[in-house]
Amino acid sequence: MKLKIGVIGAGTIGGGVIHLLLNHYEHIKNQTGAELELKHIVEIKPDLLKPFDLSNVTVSSDIETLINNPDIDVVCELIGGLEPAKTFIIKALKSGKHVVTANKMLLAKYGDELCKIAQESGKELKYEAAVAGVIPIIKTLKEVLSTTHIESIYGIVNGTCNYILSRMTYEGLDFEPVLKEAQANGYAETPPDLDIKGFDTAHKCQILASLCFGTPVPFDKIYVEGITKVTHNDVDYANEMGYVIKLLAIIRKVNGEIEARVHPTLVPQNHLLASVRNEFNAVYVESDSAGPTLYYGKGAGRFPTATAVISNLLDLAYRKESPSLPPFIYYHNLNIRDMGLLRSRYYLRFTTKDYPGVLGQICTILGKHQVSISSCHQKETLSYHKALPVHVIIMTHESLESSLQSAVAEIDPLDCIVEPTHVIRVLQ
Repeated sequence: MKLKIGVIGAGTIGGGVIHLLLNHYEHIKNQTGAELELKHIVEIKPDLLKPFDLSNVTVSSDIETLINNPDIDVVCELIGGLEPAKTFIIKALKSGKHVVTANKMLLAKYGDELCKIAQESGKELKYEAAVAGVIPIIKTLKEVLSTTHIESIYGIVNGTCNYILSRMTYEGLDFEPVLKEAQANGYAETPPDLDIKGFDTAHKCQILASLCFGTPVPFDKIYVEGITKVTHNDVDYANEMGYVIKLLAIIRKVNGEIEARVHPTLVPQNHLLASVRNEFNAVYVESDSAGPTLYYGKGAGRFPTATAVISNLLDLAYRKESPSLPPFIYYHNLNIRDMGLLRSRYYLRFTTKDYPGVLGQICTILGKHQVSISSCHQKETLSYHKALPVHVIIMTHESLESSLQSAVAEIDPLDCIVEPTHVIRVLQ
């Protein structure tokens, strides 16, 4: 079982793949029987290749040299982004080469198109490294749990956000200094918007939802909310009530429709996901036959992600002469459920002026919109100065999202409200 491999990009992930292919060649061969032979690298920054002995590898800066190399069986696209990555993948597939990618953004936005091209070319497009790094969640859903009906998925799939929230939770820090430290330590990009605004998690949510339910999931139909509004106060209040705050990708099938959403969530402290800290990822899957299962590990980083790429290369080596499998199989065309139809419990933090009657105004409006209150707490200020705002924390019973949002829209313009209400949904 020999596979001849070309790699595009020698950055963080690409460099990791090159290292494993060169330095673990004999170990992989002994463990699996597969010979994964690195034959060609395309990289426009020669300095990235200095750490490697490439005496038996063709190196070029032009993608066409790799595409036109007849010795190559599979191309690893590891540069990320939309373009030129999309063009490179299409060229590789049409030239008769399999493709392995870690590019979740590209798959989330153009997965359907790339899937069709792969099928028309009779080649495979594999993407284990695109979701949750070293955690084999794609293989698990496509193979291990293929006989079950997936009911729901709850995923912590962005290490940057989980690192920030963990530091805020267990060290009492504020969002901004933790973000700057995460950037300094390489856990967060500069700028960090894709991570902290929830879009990276949403890309992975789209891939998982399409895979689980065999239906196209348009990326723009996914509700996305990041962690930029979460404060140390929210973290502390959640802890007092027995919760931790996590950024979750939530995928469920409800009344024949697909619920796909990304947002901060109050997770009970006794839930398995609550213990996932720092840059680690976890995916919690509920299915009819297998019940609840949890998949945990490093969701990013050079070698964890490169390990997932190598696993796809091994799959291709095993199946080299077999019919190609499509990256996604669609057997439904289900609607993506409107966010307003969500039924959930909610954490509400109101920042208000400290004078009599404020709580009555808030509760009256919530009741008017059929939002039932489970508990209510007014946090004391550290000063007797009545001009200082106070926090009113309300936990609701299960309520309709559209009703809750209508109530908040009516509450926020009140004279007693100092800043917009912060809403966080609760995992049930």
